Amino acid sequence: MQGHPEVITYFKELLRGELAARDQYFIHSRIYEDLGLARLYARMDHEMQEETQHADALLRRILFLGGTPDMRPREFAFGRTVPEMLQKDLALEYEVRAALQKGMALCESVGDYVGRDLLLAQLRDTEEDHAYWLEKQLGLIEKIGLENYLQSQTGTAP
Repeated sequence: MQGHPEVITYFKELLRGELAARDQYFIHSRIYEDLGLARLYARMDHEMQEETQHADALLRRILFLGGTPDMRPREFAFGRTVPEMLQKDLALEYEVRAALQKGMALCESVGDYVGRDLLLAQLRDTEEDHAYWLEKQLGLIEKIGLENYLQSQTGTAP
């Protein structure tokens, strides 16, 4: 099937963004692991795997529409401290949310409802899971202090 060229181009950019998100969560999860923050490690490792699933869905859709995927992740800068990593991840999720909303509007305008629904599923995951959880973690740091927060993230993952 030949898809709409604008949708294919946009999905390629979304794919590059998901690959960058995967890599950002990958490095952050391993930093958390190295710091002994097992709970943060487990959560970010899970997020990395979800971003990989998002990338896979986009990749499959691009191929289905007759496009050639671009597998180069966008550039990103990872955080160095726990608050900075959480803030960078949240900023990334806000960026992804805006890009998904724009992509949904594009798909709707050209009648690609399957593509729109794929992006809607990813948007729900981004808003209801990823961004929400990150906002809560940053709020906890503000409420209980960084030291108490870090202590709560040690031990075994739930």
